[in-house]
Amino acid sequence: MTEYTDRYMDALRLKGDPLADATVEALFGTGEVGRYNTLMRWFTTSGQALPEGLPDAARDYLHATATPPDWIDWGVMEQARQFFLDNDVHVSTALSFAAMPACYVVPHVAKLLSATHSLAYPSRRMAETGQFTVYLMQPDAFQAGGRFLPAAQKVRLLHASIRRHLKEEGRWPEPVAICQEDMLGGLMMFSIQVLDALHRMGVHITAEGADAYYYAWRVVGTILGIDLGTIPPDLPAAREFSDRYMVRHMGPSPEGAHLTRQLIDMYEQVVPGTLLDPIVPALIRYLVGDTSADWLQVPRTRFDSLIGLAPALLGALEWVEDRGPWAEYISDRLGHLVTMLELSSLTRGRVMHYAIPQELKSDFGVPSKNARWTPPGPAL
Repeated sequence: MTEYTDRYMDALRLKGDPLADATVEALFGTGEVGRYNTLMRWFTTSGQALPEGLPDAARDYLHATATPPDWIDWGVMEQARQFFLDNDVHVSTALSFAAMPACYVVPHVAKLLSATHSLAYPSRRMAETGQFTVYLMQPDAFQAGGRFLPAAQKVRLLHASIRRHLKEEGRWPEPVAICQEDMLGGLMMFSIQVLDALHRMGVHITAEGADAYYYAWRVVGTILGIDLGTIPPDLPAAREFSDRYMVRHMGPSPEGAHLTRQLIDMYEQVVPGTLLDPIVPALIRYLVGDTSADWLQVPRTRFDSLIGLAPALLGALEWVEDRGPWAEYISDRLGHLVTMLELSSLTRGRVMHYAIPQELKSDFGVPSKNARWTPPGPAL
């Protein structure tokens, strides 16, 4: 069994994603990023013919990553899909109010997210994550017509482009941005830390369901360029890695607090009216704990003491579901509807294309060498 020592973790910080990194370097080197982004907007499903005129580097990469790993157990993947269908609202809640704040409580991750996402559209992070997860859990995710694999291929190049930008500008203190350790850390936040949040909310989870959900994210990690040999093989190992990663890196930061404020404001806008607005920070504080919540400057509200009733309320809902197949069906359909409505609110009806950014946000200390030209002012 792998021991997650500092030496082992430090070695992971030096590694990126060679295949994706080489592809992005070629696209920037030939000035073909814009053409790639334009053509790839229309490439959305597995089995679809690649667009004519696609740069050779991108075409080679897409062919090399077009199929899922051959070691996948499809029976376990179906169990994971059923787990998500049974718990889609709960999983979405855990992703929004536990996994994302967990990202923000790691200072260098919060800084990276701040540098690579538009402040004018803060829901983009949640929209991209939500859409990606919905694509993953569709019955045809890995089949012809499925949307997951093309989205994963694009996300992998998106990560590689961010690594290149930060290295090119010399503004990143670490040797590699979005390194293997951080990709694994993110995988833990969206897998075992989501399961932790479900448990804290009082959601009944079977051991088989939890194992299948984590297995699905191991598959995702491999598809996104994480070395399979470094991905914890099971939930006990994932717990050890997750704890080690958080102890190594978690702490307060201005960027983490700012991103959390954005998250709270965004969901307060999604929920109609203002009466229930305090629930959002109360739920974050309940799921991440007081220490992390204080680091993220999550405000205390009158709902802090009431949010502990959530497990009892969810227990009542599960009791209703157990009344018969009809009740379970209605509950699942309502849950799916709520999830899709939330995703629609976050995306504002748009499809996330996971394009390669040609520059990063200059107001977070990452200037662009190719800033857009603007006409000079009128002569006096």
